[in-house]
Amino acid sequence: MVKDTKYYDILGVSPSATDTEIKKAYRKAALKYHPDKNPNEGDKFKMISRAYEVLSDEKKRRIYDQGGEEGLQEGAGGGGGHNPMDIFEMFFGGGRRNRERAAKDVIHQLSVSLEQLYNGVTKKLKLNRMLVCEKCGGIGGKKESVTKCRNCEGHGIEIRQMQIGPGMVQQIQRTCSTCKGEGEVIRDLCTACKGNKRVSQESILEVHIEKGMKDDEKIIFYGKGDQEPGLEPGNVVIVLDEQRHPVFARKGDNLIMEMKLTLSEALCGCTKTIETLDGRKLVFNLLPGEVIKHNDIRTIHCEGMPHRRNPMEKGDLLITFTVLFPTDLGAPARNGLAKLLPGKSEPIIPDDADEHVLVKVTERQQRSRGNYYDEDAHPEGVRCQTQ
Repeated sequence: MVKDTKYYDILGVSPSATDTEIKKAYRKAALKYHPDKNPNEGDKFKMISRAYEVLSDEKKRRIYDQGGEEGLQEGAGGGGGHNPMDIFEMFFGGGRRNRERAAKDVIHQLSVSLEQLYNGVTKKLKLNRMLVCEKCGGIGGKKESVTKCRNCEGHGIEIRQMQIGPGMVQQIQRTCSTCKGEGEVIRDLCTACKGNKRVSQESILEVHIEKGMKDDEKIIFYGKGDQEPGLEPGNVVIVLDEQRHPVFARKGDNLIMEMKLTLSEALCGCTKTIETLDGRKLVFNLLPGEVIKHNDIRTIHCEGMPHRRNPMEKGDLLITFTVLFPTDLGAPARNGLAKLLPGKSEPIIPDDADEHVLVKVTERQQRSRGNYYDEDAHPEGVRCQTQ
């Protein structure tokens, strides 16, 4: 028996829950009540993180089971001053403390064609990096000329009081006007960086795009980003941006394309060729008597995109056929088709039937068919009235 079940209740598990069950419960609850999603549930998020902190630690859990929260305060496992965000980011693979020790990453979007993702390519990318000034070592001037700002006492911010009414004073916090938020003043500026502590330098990165890489995939150059005094260098993150291809579209490791057929080709067969993304020619036959319907799909196995980790294996190529019908048929063609195709049905027409004439829909109406077919909209005006 446990003395207190409060922490178990917060996570929604029983006192006999396993470590795996506790982890699953914490993951679900922490994501639900994270301050980014629920700004008003900060206290709930702290309670969830505190419960997981205790129940995920074998020693703390044993103390809690025996003595409750009082036992935690009295024993070696006590102390509730932990930051719940540290627990969250540690659990979900974040690295807030590491990020605080490193400069910001540089994100760069790189346009790539489908051919380049298919065949692989190496691209050279020119970037401007901000590097710590070597001449002053990132101080901004001579060491003895750098002093703490007296205006803000080195905090980088200054507080001013403004009277907004009788007996009412408002405090305003703003960037220090003397040191510009740096917290220090440099009397003798470095001649290389002009007191900025960093200098710009052009660099060239060779970005190797492997066969089978995908849109929005990231290539990271660790430590190749901007530098900040006292921090680890940031990273350069290359985000691939796949450009639209005129023939092929990608879906996973498969390629999809559209191929147009005349009615004769769809009914009587034909031979077709396709040029692949690496310049090869694929030839296939539609056999006579193999009727291809409009929007039929056929597959050529292993002619899709290469697999990222094993480029010798590929997805499939899917071909969607669009059958093009003739716009007009002359009498000889109609008579010939009538003899070859199955006979048409003869409807039974009642004596009181109303006879109508079909009217062709214009291209403009087809483009705006969302409105044309909307019974509440009448873009062409009211055509018919009933008495």
